[in-house]
Amino acid sequence: MKSLFVLDLEYAAELEAVDAQLAAHRVFLEQNYERGVFLASGPKVPRTGGVILAAASSRDQIEAIVRDDPFHKNGLAIYRITEFEPRMTASGLELG
Repeated sequence: MKSLFVLDLEYAAELEAVDAQLAAHRVFLEQNYERGVFLASGPKVPRTGGVILAAASSRDQIEAIVRDDPFHKNGLAIYRITEFEPRMTASGLELG
């Protein structure tokens, strides 16, 4: 079974700089949804960063993916990665 990861992003720059890279960040998100890695994502309330829920076989895989995020590449967000092994999941959430 894959591990789940909570990717907690905290903005390290003004929103104007973050917004300038938002389109590129969304492309990054879409690519990882297509690869089956990202399960859910969205901004925090209030908008101080964001959260991504991901499933992967290893932390190394997640760390490599994070390095490709334009927010990370441009020093706009700090990622905190929490890995956990799901013991229960909602019906329909298959993590094989």
